[in-house]
Parts: sequence; C-alpha cells; structure tokens
Amino acid sequence: MNNLKKEKNIKLLQGNEACVEGAILAGVRFFAGYPITPSTEIAEGMARRLPRLGGKFIQMEDEIASMAAVIGASIAGLKSLTATSGPGFCLKQENIGFAAINEIPCVVVDVQRGGPSTGLPTKPSQGDMMQARWGTHGDHPIIALAPSTVNEILTLTIKAVNFSEKYRTPVILLLDEVIAHMREKVEIPTQKDIEVIDRKKPTVPPEEYLPFKPDSDGVPPMANFGEGYRYHITGLIHNYKGLPTSNSQEIDAFIRRLHNKIQKNVKDIIINEKYFLDDAKIALIAYGSVARAAERTVKLAREEELKVGLLKLLTIWPFPFEEVNRLAQQVDLIIVPEMNLGQMVLEVERAAQGRCRVVSYSRVDGELINPIEILGKIQEEISK
Repeated sequence: MNNLKKEKNIKLLQGNEACVEGAILAGVRFFAGYPITPSTEIAEGMARRLPRLGGKFIQMEDEIASMAAVIGASIAGLKSLTATSGPGFCLKQENIGFAAINEIPCVVVDVQRGGPSTGLPTKPSQGDMMQARWGTHGDHPIIALAPSTVNEILTLTIKAVNFSEKYRTPVILLLDEVIAHMREKVEIPTQKDIEVIDRKKPTVPPEEYLPFKPDSDGVPPMANFGEGYRYHITGLIHNYKGLPTSNSQEIDAFIRRLHNKIQKNVKDIIINEKYFLDDAKIALIAYGSVARAAERTVKLAREEELKVGLLKLLTIWPFPFEEVNRLAQQVDLIIVPEMNLGQMVLEVERAAQGRCRVVSYSRVDGELINPIEILGKIQEEISK
C-alpha cells in the first residue's frame, strides 16, 4: 500500500507566467500576438510551450493582424488567445467586434499600463476598464475578468477560456502591470483537478447545419471550419445561415440574443469575494491590485473599530449591478478606489441608485494606491 502523498506542483511564478500556465491547462493551442510592454512575457511563454504540445505560436506584424489570426484559428477549431497592453488593445478593437458579431470564442489578455497613447509603459494603471466594455462599436456583449493575485491570474485565465467556449464570445482578461510582473507562490493544478469546457458541436448532418441558429440556451453549436459544414462569416448582421439580412425582426432578435446569452447567465459569470461585509456600514469596491490594498485597509479600519468591508470584483463585465444595489441598501457609504479618474465609480453610482453615498478615490500618477491612503479617505469622509 502506497502511503506517500502526491507531491504538489508548486512554483514561484510571475503573473504573466501564471497566465501561460492557465491557458495551457484550459486547452489553448494557438497564440498570435505582437510584443508590447508589459505583456511580452505571455508571448514568450507561449512561444516556448505551445510547439511542445502540438500548438501554434505566431508573431504577427501588428496587433490588428494578431487578432485576425486568433479569430481564424478559433474558427478552425483551436482554442486561441492573444496578449497585449493598452495601445495594442486599441488596435485589436475592430476585430474584437468581428469576433463578437460572429460569436467566435477567443481570449484577449490586456496587461494595463498608464495612458493615453504610449503613456507609461512600465507603470500600473486601471485605465482600460471602459475600453474593455465599449472599445469596439455598437451594442455588443462582453465578459471581462480582473485578477488581483498571481494565483487568480491562473484560475481566471482558465475561467476566461471556459467562458469564451461556453458562450461563444470574446473574453477580456484585465491585468494590472504590477500583478502581471510580481511573483507569488502558485500551486499548479493537475488537469483532472480543473474544469475544462469545450464549445458545443453540431448534432445534425452538414446539410442541416445552420451556424447561427441557437439552442435553447441562446448559444449556437459551432462546427470547425473546413470539416464539411457550410459556414458563411461576415461582419454584417446576419441570419441563421450567416447571410446578411435587412429584415428588422431578424436584426432585432439577433442583437438581443447576443446580449441575452450573457445577461441570462450572470449568476454563472459574475464572480466576487466579500470581506467583512456582514456588519459593514462603509464598503470599499475594488478590483485588481487595488483590491489587495483595499483588503489590507479593511483590517486596519477594523483595528480602529470602523465597520468597513470590501466587495472585491473578479468579474467586472457584466457589472454586478444587483450585488452593488443590495450593498448600497445596507451601508451608508461606498468608496471606490481605482487607478484611473473614476471609470468604475460611475457604474457603482448607477447601481446604487441613490441608496447611499458613493465617492471616488483616484490615482493616475503611475503609482499604486496603498492601504493608508484609502484609510485616510475613509476617515476624511467620516468627518464630513
């Protein structure tokens, strides 16, 4: 009888390295990208790992082309991912819209840095929250996740790939530069210890296949391009066959379905964590690296007998409207610290619906928000 415990696979990983590990575990076998600080280590890691697994890595001439290559590989049946930072994320947006309208599973990792333009290539920021939601034009659905630890980068990369496959949609993984470049201890799970979701395949013969006809869950099965199923793809709004349509009823039904397949599954998609919120009268709402500072702030505030709690967002889109609305009915004050000039706080205000005071604490100088700063903001607001 073997009483030996199985040795854990524990590594000291950089955040970008953890992203690579998560992608490989989730089944990603194609990466196309263009080097850009502070995401380049993801491309380097995928370049090393994918060829050994029978996957493909390609460095494209720019971010526009790399997003197009990711789309093409996904249509052909490979789980696909790309990584970039703010300026490159801008360039990818047109093709992200193409992926959204054609319901093409893919993951875009955006390691945020200060902007606009070239901005602060080596400094942390959270300036892309709204770009993640509305970067491409028109009414389109999106899922965006935001880790705050290196371990969460690994687990949320797996979640991002799974969500993209399950709901046939682009998924954004938003990292802060500091989380992407810091190192923490990570236990890498075995393949049998994680859930891996693959896109639905057609159950009808090729002559009966309608590539955009949804099942009851709102998500159409997806055949691999080149396997004998007729598959017309266009950037125009299309009918079940994929052919452009001017029929107003088909157009309306199509756009609403794209949204509903996400909105009807928010309980599956929205992930958050609560710290000391049961009796809180003041709540912090934060994500990414700022959530780490906010968690420490809660501990410092509790030492001063201040009833402060934290709602840490791991899913930022779809925004957890109902969760924030319930919180606003419980507390007197919500403080939203973020490394931008107030992108998330406007969503919090909208969700709170005037049920409590909502205030912003912003920093945009390329430096991290620290716990003492947030505590000082709490004390300032209490004294008003």
